[in-house]
Amino acid sequence: MECPVCKEPMIILELDEVEIDYCPECSGIWLDSGELELLLGEAGESLVLEKAEVSEKKLRCPICMRKMGKVYIGSEKVLVDSCPSGHGLWFDEGELNQVICSASGAESRIASLLKSMFENLEKTK
Repeated sequence: MECPVCKEPMIILELDEVEIDYCPECSGIWLDSGELELLLGEAGESLVLEKAEVSEKKLRCPICMRKMGKVYIGSEKVLVDSCPSGHGLWFDEGELNQVICSASGAESRIASLLKSMFENLEKTK
């Protein structure tokens, strides 16, 4: 799959039966529909996506190529891209960690694992 931001090939990382598509070029992350809830467990059930009207450039979904909309997610209202067909969510660098930390109330095991994975990937660049 190609990154919707920089069009570079993404790599797939698997964590707790969830596939995370990661772009080593821009550090963006694609999560297929339902994977964020799997990562967060019970904390993910309470996440609310709220449509956002912003004038940022719209990215295209890496699966269906339709222009994605912007949504606020979590209590901290992190702005992410969402496929209109429901294929998944795009997180720019650091946004997934922000959502996970705000949903769990503190840095969770998943957040720690993700941070460790991406720090190690950055070191290999």
